[in-house]
Amino acid sequence: MSAVIDKIRQDAVKEYRYDPLTEKKESLYQPDQPGLMFPGQPHFDDVAQERQHRKERLVGACRAFAREGFDFGFAGHLTIRDPERPHLYWTNPMAVHFAQVKVSNLILCDHKGRVVEGVHALNRAGFVLHAAVHEAHPDILAMCHAHTLYGTAFASLGKPLAPISQDAAAFFEDHIVITDEAGQVAVEEQAGPSVADWFKGVKAAIHQNHGLFTASRHSIEAAAFWFIALERCCHQQLLVEATGVAPKLVPAEKSRYSRQHVGSEYIGWLHFQTIWNDLVRREPDMFD
Repeated sequence: MSAVIDKIRQDAVKEYRYDPLTEKKESLYQPDQPGLMFPGQPHFDDVAQERQHRKERLVGACRAFAREGFDFGFAGHLTIRDPERPHLYWTNPMAVHFAQVKVSNLILCDHKGRVVEGVHALNRAGFVLHAAVHEAHPDILAMCHAHTLYGTAFASLGKPLAPISQDAAAFFEDHIVITDEAGQVAVEEQAGPSVADWFKGVKAAIHQNHGLFTASRHSIEAAAFWFIALERCCHQQLLVEATGVAPKLVPAEKSRYSRQHVGSEYIGWLHFQTIWNDLVRREPDMFD
C-alpha cells in the first residue's frame, strides 16, 4: 500500500511544462522561447488519471481556502465534475474543515443529492445550489462557494464590483449580482434552479445577503483562484468606499482589455499553479 501512496504522490508532484514548439499559445504570458520552465496544462489519455488529477486539485483548492481563512463552520463547498460520468461531481465532505480535506475523504454525488462514493455526508446547501448549476449548465466543470468576511459584507450591498483596479477589471462584465432567494438559506430544492439561471456566460456571482460564487468551464483551479481574487476585490472596494472619496474607475475599454489578458479561465488556472506548487511541498497529507 505504501508503494501505491508513493506513486500517487510522485504523480501529483509532476510538473507539466509548456512547450511553445508543440502547443498553441493561449496567453501573452506564455513564453515564446523554448526550454524555459513554465507551467503547462496536462493532457490525459486515461480517464482514471484525469479523475485523480481533478480530485487532487479539488483538495488543493480546499487547502487554499483554509490558508485564506475562508472556513466558517461547515459552510462552504467546492465541486468538480467527474471526467467519465459528468452527471456526477466530486465535492468536499460535510463538517470537515477545509484544512483536513484530502483525496481519501472526498465524496462523489449525483444531482439528486445522493452520495455515490465516499463515507461522509453531503452538505445540503452545497447540493441545492451546486447541483442545480451543474445540471443547468453542462459546460460548467467546477464551482466554489464559501462564507467569507469581505465577500459576504459586500454582497449585502446588492451591487456589482466597480473597476477600481486592474484586479477588479478581471471581473468587468464577467460577474452578476443575484437577488433571487437573497438572504434565505438555500436548503430547499426549489431555491437551486432560480439561482442557477444566472450563471450563464459569467465566471462569478455575488449573491445578495449571502456571498460569493465562482464557476469555471476550465478547471477547479480557475474557479478557486477567481474566488480568492473576488474576495480580495470585495475587500479592496470596501476599503475604498470607507474613505468617502469616489474612486477613479478604469474606463470600460481598458477594463475589457485587462479582463481579456488577466481575467481569463487560463489565467485563473495559471495563478493557481503557484499555490498548488507550495501546497504540494508543504502539505503532502493532501494525497492520503
